[in-house]
Amino acid sequence: MASDDSPLPHTLGCSLQKCFRALQEQHETWKSVLAGCTSLLGSLGNLAEQMQASHKVAFANTPLRDFPSLPERLRCRQRCAAEALLEELWGKLLELQKVRDTVGVHIASVSQLYEQQEGLGQERAFQRSVLCPSLADMLEWLLDAEGFYHSICLEVRMLLLQVTYENLPQMQSLPQSWEQVLQHSLRDVVEGNRSHEDCAFGGGERHTGP
Repeated sequence: MASDDSPLPHTLGCSLQKCFRALQEQHETWKSVLAGCTSLLGSLGNLAEQMQASHKVAFANTPLRDFPSLPERLRCRQRCAAEALLEELWGKLLELQKVRDTVGVHIASVSQLYEQQEGLGQERAFQRSVLCPSLADMLEWLLDAEGFYHSICLEVRMLLLQVTYENLPQMQSLPQSWEQVLQHSLRDVVEGNRSHEDCAFGGGERHTGP
């Protein structure tokens, strides 16, 4: 619950606390999904390297020339493996989008409740102390967090849309491209602003992830 000396109306304070807690829980899921993407993209990059290497093999000049269907069968198997990895990655994107949408619902609820508050003037909304952010600070941070999720989801989607079997070197570079996405995610407004909730609601009450 919000502290007794909080400048926030009780219902709005409770809604904010619920939103912050939901955000932290969803963020644990978010990080887990990102880790899964890292593994899958590494496998896809390795597979692209194998596909490119097989294209350079002159099977007719090897003992495998007695198996004329082998090159096509190998390419088919590699293509199927790549399709399976891509399908899993698109599934991961859906999981990221689910986190994004769940967070958005909670933030929209807080925003709607804020708009319904009567008598909550600008002075009260911008009231802050040395240790505690203002309501305006917290609302701004929540919107920044929502924008963060939207931005990373878009980056992941654009990365997957660029995958093409006609450009195997680009597929091999997927792990490096993914590292750039992860670097952007290190500018983590969710992890970096936990003090907002700690100050407003008391760090001892906040639910934390593992």
